[in-house]
Amino acid sequence: MIETPGQVREPQDLSGKAAFWRGLLSDLAIMTGIGLFLGVLGPFGSSDLPLGVRLLSWLAFAYVGYVCYRPLEPLVSWGARTLHLPRIGLWIAAAAIATVPMTFAVLVLGNLHNPFRWPGLDIALTSYFYVFIVGAAVTLFFNVLGLRSGKKPAFVPAPAHAPAPASASATASEPDPPAKTNALLDQLPASLGSDVIALEMEDHYVRVHTALGSELVLMRLRDAIVHVAEIDGRQVHRSWWVARLAVEDVRREGRNVRLVLPGGLEAPVSRAQVSELKDAGWI
Repeated sequence: MIETPGQVREPQDLSGKAAFWRGLLSDLAIMTGIGLFLGVLGPFGSSDLPLGVRLLSWLAFAYVGYVCYRPLEPLVSWGARTLHLPRIGLWIAAAAIATVPMTFAVLVLGNLHNPFRWPGLDIALTSYFYVFIVGAAVTLFFNVLGLRSGKKPAFVPAPAHAPAPASASATASEPDPPAKTNALLDQLPASLGSDVIALEMEDHYVRVHTALGSELVLMRLRDAIVHVAEIDGRQVHRSWWVARLAVEDVRREGRNVRLVLPGGLEAPVSRAQVSELKDAGWI
């Protein structure tokens, strides 16, 4: 039978669903084990309850806790990646926030005969403290210590990893990995090319000079310099970075030194940089 393009993609879709359900069932199995363990142990005064009630209560707490705490992993990863904040601080803050709805659920489940009765501030704070201890411990065990190492979050369906070794023909047909992106060069029009000769700070922008022209880019100079690190160059002034090979001449007017670049550009050199450029053989 001839396979259509849609039929070829179907096994990948099925593997993604299988990975999702496998991860979810694995998570629930772990939470069931934790709930049963705490139910048998009977911490925080729950040992006075009958064993059956205790087990059901802790299982319910485990499953509700999974819903409250499980989304923390992608949130912490996003915060660490985007905001550049320490992961341990993000974990503590996220667990403290997730403990609020979890405490509410515990108070409701623990007082089913009248779930809307306010237990009082002292009981609520005490419950929050106990819930935070258990929730933070389980979260640490479940996420931080790598219990789910190598897996994607259970709430996000993803294709299965670690495929079987491919044959030589299959390997040859695999697409090349995507080229690395450059946040600075990707903003330049194609007509300017990527041969950067200088960077010039203009307020909150950087004017990127290439051999074919210039373009303003919304970026700080120090960040732009990071994206041209592979080019032999240096910051010669607080508002200028220059590529070494682009220097055509040196112009001196008294104590002022300027580097002459292609296209009639002139980059000023700060007095602190003059001696360093001499030692480096620039001037």
